Amino acid sequence: MKLAKLALAALPLIAFSAPAVHAQDTSMSFFVTSAGPGNGGDLGGLDGADAHCTQLAEAAGVTGKTWKAYLSTQEDGKRGVSARDRIGSGPWHNAKGVLIADDLDVLHLSPNIIKTTALDEAGNLVNGRGDSPNQHDLLTGTMMDGTAYFPNVTEDRTCGNWTSSGEGSATVGHHDRHGGGNTSWNSAHNSRGCSAEALVSTGGAGLFMCFATN
Repeated sequence: MKLAKLALAALPLIAFSAPAVHAQDTSMSFFVTSAGPGNGGDLGGLDGADAHCTQLAEAAGVTGKTWKAYLSTQEDGKRGVSARDRIGSGPWHNAKGVLIADDLDVLHLSPNIIKTTALDEAGNLVNGRGDSPNQHDLLTGTMMDGTAYFPNVTEDRTCGNWTSSGEGSATVGHHDRHGGGNTSWNSAHNSRGCSAEALVSTGGAGLFMCFATN
């Protein structure tokens, strides 16, 4: 009987000392842009692309977050800025609260990025293979691990660091993970050019991905 009373008396102390469990923030922290800035591969550089992400997110009602475009750059004689180094550490969720990846390793090894999860900022599906028009090419300028190209790659892979709407080329990924014999979400192939027409010709519309760093 005494043991039972002691056990009951200890219960409030146990409850009081238990660590608080905080619900994970599942508000939108990842999306595919519903539209590009409107000038092909010229996004206004990284700053312009980031500003476009912020504008779209805030128009969709998501405020108080720092948004970065998932884009790499190139530099002469050295590696440029890497997309994976720009976007924070995760986790990231889409507009419907679905988990995309817990952290950078999961994002680049086994992300939950497919047509039904790679939504735009309003929670809408983005056209992919089988849709008309197909717009599954997403501008990235990056290798599959999310890093910038090595300096021995002298061909343009970033539309002149996202300032060209004519000459050059950009590496693109496929948000629907289909087409061209490559299922990569971030490094499937290179575009035929940087104009809006050239991006359309390979299945794109100048769209890219945005991630919240906080």
